[in-house]
Amino acid sequence: MRRLPVYLLIDTSGSMKGEPIESVKVGIESMIATLRQDPYALETVNISIITYDRDVKVILPLTPLEDLQLPNITTPDSGPTHTGAALEQLCHQVEQEVTLSTTERKGDWMPLLFIMTDGHPSDIMVYNKVVPEVKKKKFASIIACAAGMKAKIEPLKLLTDQVYSLDTMDSSSFKTFFKWVSDLIEVGNKSVGATDDLILPPPPEEVNVVI
Repeated sequence: MRRLPVYLLIDTSGSMKGEPIESVKVGIESMIATLRQDPYALETVNISIITYDRDVKVILPLTPLEDLQLPNITTPDSGPTHTGAALEQLCHQVEQEVTLSTTERKGDWMPLLFIMTDGHPSDIMVYNKVVPEVKKKKFASIIACAAGMKAKIEPLKLLTDQVYSLDTMDSSSFKTFFKWVSDLIEVGNKSVGATDDLILPPPPEEVNVVI
């Protein structure tokens, strides 16, 4: 069975400490539970989680949904947000983990990327340099979430035209967002191989479309 790789990049900088990061955990747990109710997703979806603050950590390498145990997600008290370094690590992980198709075999489906931040890249030069490299990886879809009123939209729009925002960072908002993410993954899972155009379901009221 060909895999559908799904990468989650989660901002864990100091401003996410406390309720925001705990709410993200609740949202991800809810997303995983929803996906596990889909037999086809259970067979094909593989998830990786990369966190980034002053450090970038692959807290979950690409793992089959049925084997996934959510690792602990922690935040420092303060410090920079190295989004560019996180995208560099993402490129490395994709190169190492995603199986490409050849004339002899069919590889994995085109991966999905979800990136969430409540701020802006501290390493903006690195970020701007790596964005074209991310786009070369041919993700089926890149979804960016700007969480909270201090999140900067402009850097995310350099990465993707699919940018969404959350006004609040409570557990209800993140749970709603990650429920929508699970819907997106299920749509992507059923669409792969049938169409090159991934038609996304409309976001819930809590998730704002950034034009």
